[in-house]
Amino acid sequence: MTRIIHSALLLLWAVAATGGAADKPDPAKWIEEAEAACDSVASYTAVVHKQQRVAGKLLPEETIFLKFKKPFSLYMKWIEAPYKGSELLYVAGWNENRVRAHRGGFWRFITRNLDPRDPELMASNLRPVTDIGIGQLVKTVAVNVRTAINADELGFSERGEESVYGRNTRIVELVFPKDGSGGYEGRRFVINQDVQSKILVRIRVYDRDDQLVENYGYENLDLDAGFSDADIDPAHSDYRF
Repeated sequence: MTRIIHSALLLLWAVAATGGAADKPDPAKWIEEAEAACDSVASYTAVVHKQQRVAGKLLPEETIFLKFKKPFSLYMKWIEAPYKGSELLYVAGWNENRVRAHRGGFWRFITRNLDPRDPELMASNLRPVTDIGIGQLVKTVAVNVRTAINADELGFSERGEESVYGRNTRIVELVFPKDGSGGYEGRRFVINQDVQSKILVRIRVYDRDDQLVENYGYENLDLDAGFSDADIDPAHSDYRF
């Protein structure tokens, strides 16, 4: 009888251990699911909330209406201060791979063609405009996650659920070495992933001093926008190029 009880306890322990392993978060699987979800989206619209710390200063949040179409075409219009009325258009392979853009307000009549990394565009940005969008967001996260997995130094945890922009999201926190080794783009990422679509809808990046460095959110995300090439044409009647 004692032997039977002992065997039963060992079996229960094995089942519990297996269940615990199965429930352990798997960062490799998680990022693969996020990439697959994004790969299935051909075009979308969103209101982008963007905030960055440039040269040590946290800049005001920018609110931008975005249209995006694969392989890489985007239209952006700033709909709130400080750059309200500004517009930008970029299509890979068009316009000598230059951005067509104009400021709002008094300067709205002056349209310019600039390289995405032109110093004027980069003066108040950490990243070029070609890094905008949900696809670039998941790509950036994936590079950091896989580098840390390979180096066996990724902290990966789930922080419950949260409503963001009217969506039920899963909170995931990624932590990288505090000494700044490995070339990671931050010490800590806090990510909101839409539970239903698996799309990453918000990311906040913190440095080694736990200061917010980058914050990007995608509100009113329409993954079935289905617009045509006319929507990214500078001659569009709604645009002011």
